[in-house]
Amino acid sequence: MSTADKPVVESAQHIRYAFTEEQEQFRTALRRFLEDKSPPLEVRRLMATAQGYDPAVWRRLSEDLALPGIHVPQQYGGAGFGMVELGIVMEELGRSLLCAPYFSSAVLAASAIMNGATEEQKRDLLPDIAAGLQLATLAVTELDGNWDPRAIRLKATRAGGNYLLEGVKSYVVDGHTANLLVVAARAADRDIGLFAIPADAAGVARELLASMDPTRKIARIEFKAARAQLLGDSEDGLNALSRTLDQAAVALANEMVGGAQKLLESAVSYAKMRVQFGREIGSFQAIKHKLADMLVDVELAKSTAYYAAQAAAVEDPEWPAIACMAKAAASDTYVRTAAETIQIHGGIGFTWDNDTHLWFKRAKSSEVFLGQPNYHRELLMQRWRV
Repeated sequence: MSTADKPVVESAQHIRYAFTEEQEQFRTALRRFLEDKSPPLEVRRLMATAQGYDPAVWRRLSEDLALPGIHVPQQYGGAGFGMVELGIVMEELGRSLLCAPYFSSAVLAASAIMNGATEEQKRDLLPDIAAGLQLATLAVTELDGNWDPRAIRLKATRAGGNYLLEGVKSYVVDGHTANLLVVAARAADRDIGLFAIPADAAGVARELLASMDPTRKIARIEFKAARAQLLGDSEDGLNALSRTLDQAAVALANEMVGGAQKLLESAVSYAKMRVQFGREIGSFQAIKHKLADMLVDVELAKSTAYYAAQAAAVEDPEWPAIACMAKAAASDTYVRTAAETIQIHGGIGFTWDNDTHLWFKRAKSSEVFLGQPNYHRELLMQRWRV
């Protein structure tokens, strides 16, 4: 989307938005690619591996579609688009359940670097991430799984021109395969800061964790006097981290509504195919009502996610609050839609052979990823009170 396509707004209430023809064409091409490269059988294969993704597909996704740098400015090697285009990518990735280090590298790490690094650091780090040549991730949560930046306890101690990291990060998305770690830590001389460290640096130990959702790998990372570089040259690490997490919440909301839409389509398709008592079950009033409620739920969540992406794209003053609203709404909708889809599928919906459980597990993991719905509702109220 060019600058001319973005509406000028004074507040979120004045946004008027619809996808452009070019954006819809981009979505169509991306969906075609993902339907070919990420069918459920391939998702099942990859989630059973420790690596968790196919390097050949990642290269195609990076070289042919330039997706890792979709929202990275052109001067840093990216495509130069914004949150709306990133939202389209995330929605389609959620729909296909693609197993790839996209959220960790392109969304979390790239955004953290764009928000917190100096110009020199951006020029050094972002081009390889945008090209898909370097996999990166952002380490925020610790053993308690708390996404609130104020809960960060990992210590960063100044040592000459760098810092030494001491502590443990947990639930780090793709932390076991990333080449570069962006770590949120607490330093005595600047409170919260963002630090970059190679994943193979001395003093860094990584462990892949078992999780309910094997389509999104998470890791535990321990730092023992690991030497890291501070990102940025100001004491504004907390604001950079908060902005990054808000942008990630918008991206995740769009991913979740993509998954919810896929589940809804699956439920409708099965209701038209399954015959009970000589009739398609979709002809029964109870199933019709259930599907209608699911449709309304999904459409409302999609509207909120799209709204949040557009508000963030135009830097609306209220966009951080809207990001919280979108994350909470999408979390609730995704989990409800997954549960209802299983119910509509009946007994087969509870079996391993049925694919519904793949999206159900992603729905449950996404519900707590970046903070549970109640956390975001509380944050929403705090931000709109100010």
